[in-house]
Amino acid sequence: MATKAASKRLSKECVTMQREPPPFVWAVPDEKNILTCERFRGPPDSPFAGGEYHGLLLFPSEYPFKPPGIKMLTPSGRFHPDKKICFSMSDFHPGSWNPAWSVATILTGLLSFMLSDEMTTGSVTSSDTHKRSYALRSHGWNLAQARFKEAFPEYCTPQPRDLPNMGERERGIVKPPPPPPVALFPLAPQPTAPAAQPVVAKPAPLPTLAVTPTVPTVSPTSAPRGSIGKTDETANVAVGWASGWGQLFWQKWRWGILIALAVIVSKISSKD
Repeated sequence: MATKAASKRLSKECVTMQREPPPFVWAVPDEKNILTCERFRGPPDSPFAGGEYHGLLLFPSEYPFKPPGIKMLTPSGRFHPDKKICFSMSDFHPGSWNPAWSVATILTGLLSFMLSDEMTTGSVTSSDTHKRSYALRSHGWNLAQARFKEAFPEYCTPQPRDLPNMGERERGIVKPPPPPPVALFPLAPQPTAPAAQPVVAKPAPLPTLAVTPTVPTVSPTSAPRGSIGKTDETANVAVGWASGWGQLFWQKWRWGILIALAVIVSKISSKD
């Protein structure tokens, strides 16, 4: 039977460990038998990768002043199933026990010891190939154990589930945020107002100037060619032809005309 001090201490440690679980380990208390059931997951860079290992921490009534006994139940190729392990934090070494150590400290040290090759009471020797073979069969073996199903019902799934801490921070992996919750009865899509069209300022109209049309006066001599009609061209040709003949007639007959005019003037004068 556990004392009230031991029960209080274990309850506090389990709450702390669930709030900040160590990498690759998990534990739940069994208040009836003063037992703590532990669950390991093999680190990915080890022969135990993918494996799931179930064990027990057996705390004495004098805890935390005396160390617990430690057993591993799942075959792993590293420890004898259901046999106490000689470990510096176990009841094999009460002289080296530190009352300040907690459940999380014990499980972290046990995982480190499991990954080593150090031989001790309760350990076995096997190759990495055998350890990987045990790891592949470990979850199926656990599902067939009543003690495992009673201690970890939420982990009795077809495939082994990850623990709350799978060493992401230690390996430099950032976990993505959880997806948003999905509504069981999604609401019908609401109509959305059309997007407002951008307002483009219209340019101010240019001022209108009143212009009075004027008809240009074009003289026959100054108008450019092609700017007068056919009638004007004909008139110009006629005027030019008459002017030419007039000049020719005047040059040849001017003296005769002048003499005739002089004779006529003299006869009029003699009659008077």
